Amino acid sequence: MWPWGHAAVGYLLYTTWTRSRHGHPPRDLPTLWLLFGTQFPDLVDKPLAWWFGILPSGRALAHSLVPLVPLSVILYVYFARRGRPEYGVTFAIGALSHALTDALPALLAGEFERARFLLWPLLPHVEYDESSASILGHLASIELSPLLAVELGLGLVVVGVWWRDGMPGLAPIRSFVTERIIGSSDS
Repeated sequence: MWPWGHAAVGYLLYTTWTRSRHGHPPRDLPTLWLLFGTQFPDLVDKPLAWWFGILPSGRALAHSLVPLVPLSVILYVYFARRGRPEYGVTFAIGALSHALTDALPALLAGEFERARFLLWPLLPHVEYDESSASILGHLASIELSPLLAVELGLGLVVVGVWWRDGMPGLAPIRSFVTERIIGSSDS
């Protein structure tokens, strides 16, 4: 799944959860933690595998439930002690949905061996064709497919949902850019 697909799935799960549990749309900072969580597995695994050769593939350590579940619990406890448990919850929603949606096609096809990364290192790593093992190479390999069309369509739907929710997460980013980046160039 592409980054926008992970963000879209995570956001739909989060907005559904926050509206059903709390009766309001998502808020700014938890939404940013969610977005970080939806990208976290790739931000860890792809560089460590592709650039540094430390991991066996781009779906290993941070795509595995073995470290991801304890990390989510640790972050939840950390933030709960600081009065912000929703940051830990949203990171967990994002990171766990990323790993599970990467496994979903294999699981739906009954090809369980392709989803072994969910339990790495307890199970052997999955061999992938990572011939385009770079961000640019990966993007250059995009082909129009039904899955890509679904992801793009889902992304558009989520932009509409995010808009309806008041565009949570945008205000702190806008503030940061105007105060720290644009504001610092004026001096």
